Amino acid sequence: MSRVSSRSDHRARVSVGRGRLWRVGEPRGAKATLAKRRADVAAMFDGVAARYDLVNDVLTGGLDRRWRHAVVAAVVPEPGERILDLAAGTGTSSKPFADAGALVVPADLSLGMLQVGKQRQPELAFVNADALALPFADGAFDAVTISFGLRNVEDTAAALTELRRVTRPGGRVVICEFSTPTAAWLRLAYHGVALRALPLIARLTASNPVAYEYLAESIRAWPTQPVLADALTAAGWRDVQWQNLSGGIVALHRGRA
Repeated sequence: MSRVSSRSDHRARVSVGRGRLWRVGEPRGAKATLAKRRADVAAMFDGVAARYDLVNDVLTGGLDRRWRHAVVAAVVPEPGERILDLAAGTGTSSKPFADAGALVVPADLSLGMLQVGKQRQPELAFVNADALALPFADGAFDAVTISFGLRNVEDTAAALTELRRVTRPGGRVVICEFSTPTAAWLRLAYHGVALRALPLIARLTASNPVAYEYLAESIRAWPTQPVLADALTAAGWRDVQWQNLSGGIVALHRGRA
């Protein structure tokens, strides 16, 4: 079982700028700056929507299913609860919440992803939404979650603040995102081998392999677990903790409003 860490375990300095989030003193030379314009991000995901779930399953060797299961376990959905699933894509991550009896709102910036999702799961109430200007009232949700999507938002700090705005007092947030492996050998294998191979594999399986080149670059540029925890705290979330999955390749961050 992965260890759960809290923000108090680390005292990392954090610098948050528009579209960028990094530990002070860390190299910033990665090609993906995280400053993607919203229209570009939406168009990129429109182009991979039809095969998105299949390609993710292939590229992760099925681990994405375990990671999404961990998200549901962390959210602990209850019947009747209102849950926002941001960057929901085709709704694969949303269906377990609906199956648990929650009133889930799958939201995404990409119309292409939403259209594919509505075809596959017509019972879900998909919403086209921008993470930086969510079309929901203050305190509208009991829980908010975003899986593998925060990395693509133009302004990370603003998105975390906006998620906080639409969460009721005492409500919870769960963020599932690629992160930094904790063991040196795993970091070397992951960054030196797996992420280099990702675009090559995508060329054989994906309709838009360039999107997966961006994926690899954005993972390299993404901040470490304690830096993201500090950003959550700065956005008004409390009791922030994280849990490493698959040795830190993915991390679950949790907090309360």
